[in-house]
Amino acid sequence: MKRYILTRLLSLIPVLLIVAIVVFFLIHLTPGDPASVILGPQASPAEVEQLRDKLGLNLPLYQQFFDWFTGLFRGDLGWSISQNKPVLDAFLEHLGPTLSLSILAQVISIIFAIPIGIIAARKRGSKTDQFFMALVMLGMAVPSFLLGLLLMQLFGVKLKWFPVAGYEPLSAGFWNHLRYMIMPALALGIIQTAVIARMTRSSMLDVLSANYIKTAKAKGLKQRIVIYKHALRNASIAIITVAGESFGSLIAGAVVTETVFNLPGIGQLIMNSILRRDYAVIQGVILLASVSYLLVNLIVDLLYGVIDPRVRLNRKA
Repeated sequence: MKRYILTRLLSLIPVLLIVAIVVFFLIHLTPGDPASVILGPQASPAEVEQLRDKLGLNLPLYQQFFDWFTGLFRGDLGWSISQNKPVLDAFLEHLGPTLSLSILAQVISIIFAIPIGIIAARKRGSKTDQFFMALVMLGMAVPSFLLGLLLMQLFGVKLKWFPVAGYEPLSAGFWNHLRYMIMPALALGIIQTAVIARMTRSSMLDVLSANYIKTAKAKGLKQRIVIYKHALRNASIAIITVAGESFGSLIAGAVVTETVFNLPGIGQLIMNSILRRDYAVIQGVILLASVSYLLVNLIVDLLYGVIDPRVRLNRKA
């Protein structure tokens, strides 16, 4: 197992190299000059040119990339010119809201998605199945920002159950923190619920038609044992896969949601950095997000061996 983990971690290096190259050159080739944005429209060309020299923007692109990439091995993601601090510090300051939002949204999606998928699979073709699948399609079609605005209007403006926008850290108290996070988490979680519920239904249908499930039923096992002990466990490989992928996509989906609800997370950091042409922050945050996504996939892959012993045997082979 240790050798497998080490091999997977080493395989991340070429992936991250490709991501770093693509992100760096795409950002630097897009229109916009950070020096002009920082100094404003009143700055003279000489002042802009002086700042470009100071920031190293006049160096050849390959030299800028080499300096940035070699700094990554020292844990240096660069310096944020808009916030006047290291990129890693800016990332960590904004990580809390995004991580809290992603975890809460994932918990909401799993709590609702798996029961919906199981019920829909058990009642295949019935009105219950059609109703749940209609909700799933609706959930997949509605954008997160639109759903967030609807939730804001209903629960924030009319019912006044939750604050319309803003953020309170976890240190201010769990329930106070939850009041600010529940609506954006629902906006993201409902969409992920649709994705996971659809996969759960599809996987359960495949398993429920297997011969060993028919044999278990013929032996007189209770329906609950057949569904949750035998069918769900064997269907969970596909469910875990899509749940892991959805958790990674929550980071990208949080950009718009955090903007709508004014959450000071990674999404807001990226948006502000794009507007200010803060290259170092954009590069560093995207690279860290890619690392996080790859690590989540690694954890999901390792969970396969816990769920299905045959996966462990294949790895040993």
